Amino acid sequence: MNTTALIRPAWTPATIALMVIGFMVFWPLGLAMLAYIIWGDRLEGFKKDVNRATDGIFAGCRRGADKAQGWGRTRTGNVAFDDWREKELSRLDEERRKLDEMLSEFDDYARELRRAKDQEEFDRFMANRNRSTAPATTASTPKKRGGKPDDTLLDD
Repeated sequence: MNTTALIRPAWTPATIALMVIGFMVFWPLGLAMLAYIIWGDRLEGFKKDVNRATDGIFAGCRRGADKAQGWGRTRTGNVAFDDWREKELSRLDEERRKLDEMLSEFDDYARELRRAKDQEEFDRFMANRNRSTAPATTASTPKKRGGKPDDTLLDD
């Protein structure tokens, strides 16, 4: 690390002044400067550790993008193992395809079942609605103009 820099993780007049100004302006800035003074020399090692860890995590993503065969289908060098693995992966792909087809068939069946149930409920609703809106038939007999009941219907 360059020890001639003006702002470095050490108790120099510049870092002390920045720390004091940081506390006066906004206390977290002063606290951050204090932490930099005390632990700043460990920052390079920390950055290297973080980079190494994230490189390990994302290396699988880069390998997967580089290979056209997809995840986990790189060759190991053991021909017998690679052949067995390819057969198993093919078998699993076929099983997945069959399961996807069965799922699609079941979804179609469930959709048709819901449609039939909805149609039945709609038909029942329409029958009830038509029954309630139909003109009510009266049990009383029509009256003549004179006010006496008669079996014949008179025009008004």
